[in-house]
Amino acid sequence: MRWEGNRESSNVEDYRQGGGGGGGFHLGGRSIGIGTIVIALVGGAIFGINPLTILSILSGGGAPQVQQQGTPQPVPANDQMGRFVSTVLADTEDVWKDLFKQSGAQYREPKLVLFRGAIGTACGQGQAAMGPFYCPADEKVYIDLSFYETLKSRLGAPGDFAQAYVIAHEVGHHVQHQLGITERVHGLRGRVSAAEQNSMSVRLELQADCFAGVWGHHAQNSRQILEQGDVEEAMNAAARIGDDALQKSSGRAVVPESFTHGTSQQRQRWFTTGLKTGSVKSCDTFSAKAL
Repeated sequence: MRWEGNRESSNVEDYRQGGGGGGGFHLGGRSIGIGTIVIALVGGAIFGINPLTILSILSGGGAPQVQQQGTPQPVPANDQMGRFVSTVLADTEDVWKDLFKQSGAQYREPKLVLFRGAIGTACGQGQAAMGPFYCPADEKVYIDLSFYETLKSRLGAPGDFAQAYVIAHEVGHHVQHQLGITERVHGLRGRVSAAEQNSMSVRLELQADCFAGVWGHHAQNSRQILEQGDVEEAMNAAARIGDDALQKSSGRAVVPESFTHGTSQQRQRWFTTGLKTGSVKSCDTFSAKAL
């Protein structure tokens, strides 16, 4: 992926207290496996329990340790990964600002927070073990950069465009929030069955995948960011983090009723749809009869 020398975003808040950070998932200082994470996600979806609480119980720890935020620092000039994240965020800003302007709207740029281990958010306690996430209450994307080592080593999805896809997916959730889609889906909680709620969650996540593809389409047209193998990296990442793939990797049976993000094939399909068309309208997963 061609990114060096491109504009970096001023919307990155670095709370890593010196940068760096080890690989893997941690909760209360203890490492946990991907299988535990899958159990937490599935249990949270089915029973409506905060997955962070389940993770704490399964790891034998108490309440997750929340990092004291303090004052964010600029990304160090010699921090290659920090600069990469900042550049990708800037690229998403440029793309979505233009697309919103074309539709007569104004794009509010999200903040991206770099942290280690755990951090307080407007949506509750955030944990590195949950992977990157978006909080609509404060309009911020949160990421512990050790996730990228997990993506590469444990999930088998290396590559810088795979890493960019992860950021673009979370920014896709920010776009959904601005368009009012997220709130409409969350407003159904308690009014529909657990199965129906899971189905809506899957459609929400697949749309974010499609929006990530839309970003890739326009970034390529404007700045020619793609190199040979980049698309394959993103497709591989989409496949590795499908609900079915994660459940299989944890040694558990695949339970479609518990899916919250979609299968590997579905995630690949919708990312490809956005990448090929560059159209927000093509990402209407909620009207699609087949995902």
